[in-house]
Amino acid sequence: MDWRNVPTLAALRAFEAAARAGSFSAAARELNVTHAAIAQHVRALETDLGASLMHRVGKGMALTDDGRQLAVDLSDGFIQIIAGVRAVRAKSADQPLSVTVTPSFAENWLMPRLPKFWCLHPDITVSITPSNEVADLRREGFDVAIRYGNGNWPGVKSTFLGSADYVVVATPDLIGDRKVNCLSDLEDQPWLFETLHGEHRRWAANEGLNLGCCQIKEIATLNMLLSAVRAGGGLSVVSRALIANDIASGALTAVMEVERKDLGYFIVQLPGVETAKAKAFRKWLLSQT
Repeated sequence: MDWRNVPTLAALRAFEAAARAGSFSAAARELNVTHAAIAQHVRALETDLGASLMHRVGKGMALTDDGRQLAVDLSDGFIQIIAGVRAVRAKSADQPLSVTVTPSFAENWLMPRLPKFWCLHPDITVSITPSNEVADLRREGFDVAIRYGNGNWPGVKSTFLGSADYVVVATPDLIGDRKVNCLSDLEDQPWLFETLHGEHRRWAANEGLNLGCCQIKEIATLNMLLSAVRAGGGLSVVSRALIANDIASGALTAVMEVERKDLGYFIVQLPGVETAKAKAFRKWLLSQT
């Protein structure tokens, strides 16, 4: 499609409005511009086309034969454009906001808070896909992801959501009134670590816990591990964001905590135009931290 010989859209729209309304003044009110702007666009269009399109009749404007034909064609074209735009908007409005997040973050952080979002935005349907795999937002069609890491991922924009401070937790009954100055004070206690991800185990060792002296049980997934910790099965190292509610309620005791400045949770989106639904969800997420 060659647009080089097509007049500007502003000129075509001004002429179509003037032809339909029968005057420059009425067209100016419809398009929220001045009478002079409409007149200038129409005259420029006539110069560009080399044909007279409108002429004054009394206080109004009348169309020439060329103007009448062009007005009909433009009206038909603009009607199709408007219909296409409305169809895309309607489709977008009907589609749920698609969010990918790790199962542990979804269960322990997002889902307990999500009813607040539903109350604020009952018109926005949110589809949550829990997965430990890093999703390709463009290929898989996700609007928003919540990822754990340093925030530096190629091809996406990241907004810091919250810290991933490590905290050693246990039930109050398990820890009792024990005084803890360092992790080595807890080597006689049962410990729980996730099987596949050794980061928390390495962190505990770096903080002085002699893993060889500890009674350790390995748990397959983080959600299973958290359930075992809540049941009093042992101590573990987790990100505070996942058990903040447990600590606040007194269900778990924070034995030791270390601030992590290198890692955190991030809202991840594709660069470019942000939909109204995604913007509302992002702003709400940030209000929850």
